[in-house]
Amino acid sequence: MNLNRRQLLTRTVGVSLAGLFGVQSRAFATPEAVAEAVKSFSGDSEPGSGRIKLTTPEIAENGNSVPIGVSVDSPMSDDDYVTQVVIYADGNPNPDVITFNFTPASGEATASTRMRLAKTQNVVAVAKMSDGSVFTDTRNIKVTIGGCGG
Repeated sequence: MNLNRRQLLTRTVGVSLAGLFGVQSRAFATPEAVAEAVKSFSGDSEPGSGRIKLTTPEIAENGNSVPIGVSVDSPMSDDDYVTQVVIYADGNPNPDVITFNFTPASGEATASTRMRLAKTQNVVAVAKMSDGSVFTDTRNIKVTIGGCGG
């Protein structure tokens, strides 16, 4: 295939503009991908509820910075403590958002951060205890556009 200078220039500009304006589609995680990630994190343990609490706003007017907090009811003793807490989101490009690691020296299993949410979606927190048990909590966060729906 022989290209003249004009054809080569046209194709180069076309490819550059496609990359610049993001012609490639963005894939988002699905609830199934989050369930698979939770299963992988949990191993053989069936996730329970009750010991972990996820704190999020019900409505986020700005999805660029959504505050989230997580706390786990644990004595944080050498025999009974939280080892990890993982946060997942089913509408972001990747299901896993952040992992918090704890030890008995942490004193309490509490953490907070801000995350970016691309759209209205479920946020899932999963805590793994030192005995291998796993607990989960889920919240649906509605991301609005300009504070008037979404």
